[in-house]
Amino acid sequence: MGDRLFLLATVYRVAFGVVAVTSQRGSRPTARWDNAMLGGLIGLAISILGAVTTWNRGDEFGPHWYPVALAVLALPQSWARRH
Repeated sequence: MGDRLFLLATVYRVAFGVVAVTSQRGSRPTARWDNAMLGGLIGLAISILGAVTTWNRGDEFGPHWYPVALAVLALPQSWARRH
């Protein structure tokens, strides 16, 4: 898969991540925010684990910037869910 497809995957993952919690209805705003940040922390941990385990394992795991981007964007996209 080329860099363009990994970039596309990064963009749609962030978009889906932001939309996932903001579409919840009936929840208290603070509960939604807490859930979003907890999800972001879990995503951050899993992204770091994925980056560490696949770092120099070959081209089939994609470019190095992809897991780094997922880790870097995990908390900001969760914070964006609050608004």
